[in-house]
Amino acid sequence: MSFLLGYDIGSSSIKAALLDVESGRCLASATGSDEELRIRVPKPGFAEQDPEMWWEEVQKATRRLQQQFPFDASAVKGIGIAYQMHGLVCVDEKLEVLRPSIIWCDSRAVQTGDEAAQQLGHDYTLPHLLNSPGNFTASKLRWVRQNEPELYAKIRHIMLPGDFIAMRLTGIPATTNSGLSEGIFWDFKERKVSGRLLELYDIDASLLAPVVPTFGEQGRVSKAAAELLGLQEGTPVTYRAGDQPNNAFSLNVLQPGEAATTAGTSGVVYAVHDQPAFDAQSRVNTFIHVNNSEEEVRNGVLMCLNGTGILNSWLRQVSGGISYDTMNGLAEKAPPGAEGLRIFPFGNGAERILGNRLPGASVHGLDFGIHSQGHLLRAGQEGIVFALAYGMDIMRDMGLRINRVRAGKANMFLSPLFREAFANATGAEIELYNTDGAQGAARGAGVGAGVFASFGEAFRGMDCLATISPDEKQTAYQNAYADWKIKLQQILSNR
Repeated sequence: MSFLLGYDIGSSSIKAALLDVESGRCLASATGSDEELRIRVPKPGFAEQDPEMWWEEVQKATRRLQQQFPFDASAVKGIGIAYQMHGLVCVDEKLEVLRPSIIWCDSRAVQTGDEAAQQLGHDYTLPHLLNSPGNFTASKLRWVRQNEPELYAKIRHIMLPGDFIAMRLTGIPATTNSGLSEGIFWDFKERKVSGRLLELYDIDASLLAPVVPTFGEQGRVSKAAAELLGLQEGTPVTYRAGDQPNNAFSLNVLQPGEAATTAGTSGVVYAVHDQPAFDAQSRVNTFIHVNNSEEEVRNGVLMCLNGTGILNSWLRQVSGGISYDTMNGLAEKAPPGAEGLRIFPFGNGAERILGNRLPGASVHGLDFGIHSQGHLLRAGQEGIVFALAYGMDIMRDMGLRINRVRAGKANMFLSPLFREAFANATGAEIELYNTDGAQGAARGAGVGAGVFASFGEAFRGMDCLATISPDEKQTAYQNAYADWKIKLQQILSNR
């Protein structure tokens, strides 16, 4: 047997998956720890994690994988990495971490990015970057330069979380063009790193790690890493991508008109486009997709909602730690629309779809004589769906067609109520597949290693488990969504 190994470096957990090359089936999957990973919040709006914690979790996940399915390490043909996007990792000359990673949901650089957009000017910022610099990686690095100058002076390379894990595997610091676009370092018109942005931020281009292809050999597992992981020295690392481009890839979303969605800690809708599209207010963002080439432009338009599964997790905590199945059962007892109870899930950092504002999470319309625990739990799931629908409306205004979306049967999409609400509120048909980010990373590794001759071949063994279409409840959901939008505008106008 031949195998492919995939890692998904999330902010909540680190997951590993082992794929059989011949059948395309997942043989085993494992997380590093059973508990969610800690996010440090040193100040309101800040969010940090220790990159070395990710590396330790990779080791734990690999050992658990080997316990589930003992495999011959010499038969692993390639390793792929998916990772939480937009994080900043800083290392010194010895490739040692200088500070905790400023991760995706950290809001400290919002003002930095807003000021940069004004200084660069409207005629440059969106046509060239397709995004406002916002609180993305480049702006986070600028924040470090301004606020931690002594530490900044020690930086030899900056990278994204997946680049860091690849470096720990191979000893080689590197990134990808797709990763540079995620950090808002990329000029889409010039097809190279934006010299104007680096000049404005006073960042030396040498701090950016060398570029390797998304698919292809990016380095080989070092002796030290092989001993820690129980892998064979010299195993090639052949794929890396941000979690949302990778989630789209894992669902075989590669062509214009196709879209993927996920609803973990954050919620995302990611649609492939063959044009350099942008939202005039930069409420959604465009990045280089994994299969972009000189011959065929493939960009991914990403809508991100920070407060998704984290809201459902919070509701579980305040409900006494009951199971998610129990929560779903209680929520299903309340009718669609939760009899006027509305929840706004904006309590996990600045929300891009709201122009990087921080309105906080809130509950509206609560009536002690009407509403029960079930109403609250339903309103939570509906609030997440309505916020995702709000972002999808922005994408449709950009000209994207989103009539069908693909998702892995995981996280919030495990909830029948969530799936029903999503299909009815957005009007999009949902296809659910037996895949996840770690499996997608393994399939990508197979493409990069040449084990699979084509993208199509990489997806054998992946099955559609269910299709959910809008139904007779659509009017009730869309009326509730319309009311939710009215209340959202009231919230924003008072902030």
